[in-house]
Amino acid sequence: MSPLISLPSRSQLRHAISLLVVAAFAPAVQAADLLTITQDALTHSATLNSSRSTFKSTEAGQDVARGALLPQISATGSVYHEKVFDEQSSTFSGGGSGSGSISGTRSDDSYNGTSAGVNVTQALFDASNWYQYQQSKKQVGQQALQLEIDQQQLLYDVSEAYFETLRAKEVLEARQAQEKAIGRQREQANEQFNVGLVAITDVNEAQAAFDSARAQRIAAKNDLQVSFETLERLTGRQYDSIERLDDDLPIQPPTPARRGEWVDMAMASSPSIQYAQAAVDLAKSGVDIAQAGHLPTLDAFADYSYSDSDNDYTRGHGEDLQVGVQANLPIYSGGSTSASVRENTYTLEATQYDFEDQRRYTTQQVRSLFTRVGNDVESVEAQREAIVSSRSAVEATRAGYEVGTRNIVDVLDAEQSLYESMSDYADARYTYVTDLLQLRQQAGVLNLDVIRGTNRWLLDSNPVSLNMDDADKDMGAEDIGQRPRPPQS
Repeated sequence: MSPLISLPSRSQLRHAISLLVVAAFAPAVQAADLLTITQDALTHSATLNSSRSTFKSTEAGQDVARGALLPQISATGSVYHEKVFDEQSSTFSGGGSGSGSISGTRSDDSYNGTSAGVNVTQALFDASNWYQYQQSKKQVGQQALQLEIDQQQLLYDVSEAYFETLRAKEVLEARQAQEKAIGRQREQANEQFNVGLVAITDVNEAQAAFDSARAQRIAAKNDLQVSFETLERLTGRQYDSIERLDDDLPIQPPTPARRGEWVDMAMASSPSIQYAQAAVDLAKSGVDIAQAGHLPTLDAFADYSYSDSDNDYTRGHGEDLQVGVQANLPIYSGGSTSASVRENTYTLEATQYDFEDQRRYTTQQVRSLFTRVGNDVESVEAQREAIVSSRSAVEATRAGYEVGTRNIVDVLDAEQSLYESMSDYADARYTYVTDLLQLRQQAGVLNLDVIRGTNRWLLDSNPVSLNMDDADKDMGAEDIGQRPRPPQS
């Protein structure tokens, strides 16, 4: 009689044991923090890498412009075979009879030849090429500023996406707790309706509130997924989980504490303002290049040529060496040089206005963000107090419901207000963090050291992940006391 259960073979047992050993010693997947994700972005960001390549291209353009100031050397050479056939005839009259005779010559020659030449030119004075080289150096400096702008923007974008993910998670947790709490109210309303303690309107109100909470939870879940995908776009990598923000993060006004000091910092450090100033300098170089079209050029040159031939008549070789200086003075070019000067002058004027506009914009942004951060500090404290007040309101409303002074609609409204306060508190905290980082970006002082300082307030416990099923299992409703009991009739 065969056994109902077959025992595993030795090889199957060994394989199972090896899997258990590997699982036991396999390192746990560690949640990514802000600094790690930022470093990934600095390495893999397509936008930043494009900016780096553009900078290298601009550097190569400087070498191109410098080449026009250095000696220009060219060489030519040829080897050829030439065949010459020449036939000539002439007619002349003889005596007085008018008769004539024809005489002619014929030559047929075939020979080989070679020739070579070297030309060397060195610009002694060429203002146009000199100013173009100076302009190319300024273009490299401007592109370096653009690279700095792109890097600071990436640091802010990654930080914003990171904290937006944490914000979305906390909002989702509040919506999940809200849905469960209202679901509990709905179940109780149904039970009470079945025994005749409440009217059908209470059941309908509870159902409507539950449906609304469910829709809010679905939207919050979608926001969390989109936030993780934003991190993936910025870094080119996927993250299973990220670290949370410490609840003890200090919410303090920005330092320095005076708005004017932040504006002064921006005027001195903002790469956007420096980029606009570099554009003015570039435009000035453009005017210099255009005006150089009126100036003469002076070049030193040396030409050497060699030729050799086995022609029957001119057998042998020849050499020629010419060394000298040549000048060129432009007299009239159809007015294009003067027009180019006017064109570049207006371009310079436009860049000066652009610089002033950038200076005003940066000043306004810094002032606005400084004020917003200060307001954020007060808003976080106010939202924290709002949670305490809302929780007290829920307890009071539940007590009123039990004694008959409040109805179930009042209870549902109070619970929804509590969870809205929790969601608003999360919004206020993360808005404070991102506004403070943006203030530093506008002031031109957002760097990896700032990211490291922010990263110290992240916790590796209870990380945020996209494992919605596990999150739903672990998430419980907010503890708001015992279930309310309706008054006894």
